[in-house]
Amino acid sequence: MVALFVVSVQVASGKTTVATGLGRQLLGEGKKVGFLRPTVGGKPSASLTGDAVFVKQALGLAEDVKLINPSLDGGKTLADRAREAYIEVSQNKDVVIVEGYCGPTPEDGDSKNAYEIARALKARVIIVENYAGGQSAPQYMDSYLGFGDNLLGFILNKVPKQALKRTCEELTSRFTGSEMRILGVLPEERALVSFTVGELAEQINGEMLNNAEKSVALVENVMAGAMCVDSGLDYFGRKNNKAVVVRNDRPDMQMAALETSMRCLVISGGGEPIDYVRFKADEKGVPIITTRNDADTVIRHIEDLLDGTRFHQEKKLTRLAEILKSNLDFQAIHKGLGLST
Repeated sequence: MVALFVVSVQVASGKTTVATGLGRQLLGEGKKVGFLRPTVGGKPSASLTGDAVFVKQALGLAEDVKLINPSLDGGKTLADRAREAYIEVSQNKDVVIVEGYCGPTPEDGDSKNAYEIARALKARVIIVENYAGGQSAPQYMDSYLGFGDNLLGFILNKVPKQALKRTCEELTSRFTGSEMRILGVLPEERALVSFTVGELAEQINGEMLNNAEKSVALVENVMAGAMCVDSGLDYFGRKNNKAVVVRNDRPDMQMAALETSMRCLVISGGGEPIDYVRFKADEKGVPIITTRNDADTVIRHIEDLLDGTRFHQEKKLTRLAEILKSNLDFQAIHKGLGLST
């Protein structure tokens, strides 16, 4: 049995995405996989518990969420509490994936806690970090090297596709033969940070008027069209799989949007759509969501939803597997964990 510790300095770096993808890959190879997301310093937040619930479902785990997402506060040392939590979820497992944070410097409290957990579990550590413009090196190298011999390698996530090849070549060239192994450079993928039509309706306090069965469709782009000066068809045709937000007094823009590929039409400012907009939406199978909020407020709510979007849709797992297979060095990970393939 071996522990794999997936950590990051950053919030929303993709740790849960990577942990889930690795777990699914190992399950597909016949390995028995467990998961642990401990919290140090307080009770687990609702978002962290939600992530744990999703990973439990995605990996088919039998353990209770409270065991998967425990608080490590208590009277014993952090190392002892971490070992106890690990034992609870590691029975009959080949690999337990542990998720956590480290700080931006080795002296940071989060870093010291992460180092102690890694040592206590004798875990191999994978770092996940988001791409920053022009990045050719990990941003918090000193913090990562604090894991010492436990460090397995580094994954750079959410790299724009146009920069993917250059970034991969630069990182590989710079760190070949060094103590920081580059395990993967993962492209930015809109489909992995999308949300559903139903989640959008809930976020903006909207009412879905039709095509309720489309509430599970994934929204990857958002466009606002009330002040558009271009031809409506040209403008709305620039993006697919989108939600379009249009004021209630612009049925012309609503109709233009409905002539293009879209997930849903959001009508701001309250009121019902006029008959021919409703007829066109029904004909196209496009849900209409109405809300009393004005367009600016709707966009702000959607931005909040995007900031909080986590990897919680089952539909994303297939695409995730494809991305990891093409861009992650599974051979190095297997070797680092001492696993046969």
